[in-house]
Amino acid sequence: MTVAVLGSINMDVIAYLPRLPKPGETLHGPEYRLGLGGKGANQAVAARKLGSDVHLIGRVGADDFAGPALRELAGHGVGLDLVLRDEGGATGIAIINVGEGGENTISLIGGSNLRVDAGDVARGAAALDRARVLLLQLEVPLAASLAATTRMRARGGIAVLDPAPAPAGGLAPEVLSAIDIVTPNEGEAGSLLGWLPSTLAEGLEAARQLRARGAAAAIVKLGAKGLAFATAHEEGTMAAFRVAAIDTVAAGDAFNGGLANALERGLVFAEALRLASACGALSTTRKGASAAAPTLAEVEAFLATA
Repeated sequence: MTVAVLGSINMDVIAYLPRLPKPGETLHGPEYRLGLGGKGANQAVAARKLGSDVHLIGRVGADDFAGPALRELAGHGVGLDLVLRDEGGATGIAIINVGEGGENTISLIGGSNLRVDAGDVARGAAALDRARVLLLQLEVPLAASLAATTRMRARGGIAVLDPAPAPAGGLAPEVLSAIDIVTPNEGEAGSLLGWLPSTLAEGLEAARQLRARGAAAAIVKLGAKGLAFATAHEEGTMAAFRVAAIDTVAAGDAFNGGLANALERGLVFAEALRLASACGALSTTRKGASAAAPTLAEVEAFLATA
């Protein structure tokens, strides 16, 4: 069994600042980083660093950003056989400002990610047929994600959707019903439901409402407050691990990569959530996106003392 990922591949330009700038304001920061990003790539790397055999389906462009992105993916052990070099497009980029405490704002240029289509799903058919878990996001066209989900679930796999960036009009019930697990953060849950959960109790109500709208299971991530979840068999909340966060970029992707690894290995749902939460928490203690995801040894050591 393996993990398949259909999603975005970006290069991130990350500026570290004393705080987030106000509109029209220029701030000096002490450093910047250029590194691999994109929710698809981040989740693929996160699952791979935990030991999963990961197959990433996506596109990069025919530009100077493509080479560094592919080298970083390969360096983390993610196979490149299903990553298309799109001669007609440009590699996606994200411009990220990170302020004190790790809060961030992100400007995203999708580039070749927005050209992912049914042909990419067809290229990844064998990987989808072998995988136990499929990770999806909304940085590539939804039609391609739904095509991959249909193929995956027909063979008994588990489809996990991170609904980010959340569409302003939400997601139709038929989209949510095509997914096994949907994993919004509080802002994304607000976009999907029309109201913003701000406490664990409200997160649980949001998870219930997402199930009522069609999702088989929902996990609502509330950052330092923890998470809430609802499935057909159980529901509840889980407090966040206490860590000294310096950079929250891609923490949700580390969570989803951890969730996929845990589900692939057959952990029960509560154990899978605990491992995924540890992955997300640890990722906030270091800088970067894909590079911040922890290894399985780091997660196990952290959980042994948590």
